[in-house]
Amino acid sequence: MKPKISILFITIFIGLMTSCSKTDEDLNPLNLTAIGQNNLFGNGRENIVQQNFTISDSDSWNELLTKMNSVNNNSDGFTETNIDFANFMVIAVFDKVYGNGGHSIDIIKITETENKIIVTIDNVLKGNATAVMTQPYHIVKIRKTNKLILFE
Repeated sequence: MKPKISILFITIFIGLMTSCSKTDEDLNPLNLTAIGQNNLFGNGRENIVQQNFTISDSDSWNELLTKMNSVNNNSDGFTETNIDFANFMVIAVFDKVYGNGGHSIDIIKITETENKIIVTIDNVLKGNATAVMTQPYHIVKIRKTNKLILFE
């Protein structure tokens, strides 16, 4: 009886060890370049809804810049506006419009697996700092990829 129990435990142990999900070694940090992080102050007049998206071409990028600059010149504070879309792509995250200031939306990290890119987002600043309408955003660029991009 004891050999059967030992074999059962060994089989279960091996099964558990080989069926484990992804480990930290499977997630590789991806280099990113910050473009801009701030707030829109147009009370939603920029017509940018809460969303997370990627941009892979200059037409879409220029359309976003036009919307962002429709009330205030937000792109003046960007590190760059001329993106080489042959080699890079933009990741943009926009939060909802808040009735007060002090909010942020933050791309905490970007990691890569064998077949996807994972963008981790958080709201580091929770708000209620000022009495002004704000819409937080964060925009970065990464090397161009054809992998699936997931936002968490």
